[in-house]
Amino acid sequence: MLVCFGAAWPFSIYKSYKSGSNKGKSLVFLFIVLFGYVFGIIHKVLHDLDAILGLYLLNSLMVAADIVIYWKNSRAATVKE
Repeated sequence: MLVCFGAAWPFSIYKSYKSGSNKGKSLVFLFIVLFGYVFGIIHKVLHDLDAILGLYLLNSLMVAADIVIYWKNSRAATVKE
């Protein structure tokens, strides 16, 4: 699940960056997913430290990047208006 879901983030990030739009994006969804990854990281660190931690970290970084692009696109849309 982490590999497949993680494979989708680069496409989402690229689409958001190139389009300059947040159409079809939900900031609430992005934060829910990010919090899920953060809790997964906490669980791995406290109870089951293994290589899967790297997937949680990588995926959380990609979601964080998507959030930053979301904010950038929102600010650009506000300036255009």
